[in-house]
Amino acid sequence: MKPQPVLLILEPSDIIRAGLETLLDRQFTLLAPLRDYPPDLPGRLSRLQPDILLLNPTLIPAPTRMQLAALAQARPSMAIVALVYQYVEPQLLETFRAVLDIREQGSHVAQRLRECCRTEPDTSPESYELSERETEVLLLVAQGCSSKEIADRLHISIHTVNTHRKNITHKTGIKSVAGLAVYAMLHNLIN
Repeated sequence: MKPQPVLLILEPSDIIRAGLETLLDRQFTLLAPLRDYPPDLPGRLSRLQPDILLLNPTLIPAPTRMQLAALAQARPSMAIVALVYQYVEPQLLETFRAVLDIREQGSHVAQRLRECCRTEPDTSPESYELSERETEVLLLVAQGCSSKEIADRLHISIHTVNTHRKNITHKTGIKSVAGLAVYAMLHNLIN
């Protein structure tokens, strides 16, 4: 049996922390959560060795944002996941492996976190196939829909849409909307 992934939560809200701990207690090894972004976070992470760092990006002081990007590069086996429940600059969210919206269904939270904490990058050809949801997002992007319109149509958050768009770009290697539309046509996704 695989050991449970080790999770460190960095969140100031007692209610949200307690809710996450209750939700994830049996599926993850939970480290003592942190309320604030400590100045010695890199040292603590080296000592604690979490598989996942789940943190509220609004806690990151502007001068340490570059430190977070360096930390993500230095420890690629640790998934740094943003926990969002308010607007966060998209540029800041690019630092994170994934974005977890506080409004996600409880049953999906643990699954999303597990998907983020693979220690070995998946280089198999299947890893570059679009998921069903990514295909839905791709089709709406190809139709010219904005992230907000896609979020409204699919009943998901804008942050989740942006994460899907980032994954689509990574998997296809295509950054432009026009290029994604051509991709969708070439793969018979658009009639």
